[in-house]
Amino acid sequence: MRLSINSSVVLWVVQGFLALFIGVASGLPKLILPLDMLAMPLPLPELFVRSIGVAEVLGALGLILPSVFRIRPMLTPLAAFGVVLLTICATVYQLIAGQPESAIFASVMGLIAASVAYGRWRIAPIRQASSQSLVEAAV
Repeated sequence: MRLSINSSVVLWVVQGFLALFIGVASGLPKLILPLDMLAMPLPLPELFVRSIGVAEVLGALGLILPSVFRIRPMLTPLAAFGVVLLTICATVYQLIAGQPESAIFASVMGLIAASVAYGRWRIAPIRQASSQSLVEAAV
């Protein structure tokens, strides 16, 4: 029982860090800044960049909200897996752009997201709230 509590706390901290980075530091600028301010090494179409930003922000929300509200908490490991896929794409993009240091950073973020996915799926999953507790919370 003690191991599960510690694992859960560590996972919450990592989830928060990952959600902040993916959502606020990476996704939000892609949505609100003009393309010329994003300092992209290889040009990409604006709609594609905005789509990546939407995916990153939704992934960040998916890392936190289902577990916080205990409504469909199995969406959290799925969101983490989605972030893994995004970071794989980012790693490939950075390698093609000739920026291996950025590719390494993206890979590390992907490994962190993979650990959250595995941790919330197998080690310390969040249980869904019972329908009784949902009714009590609504009243």
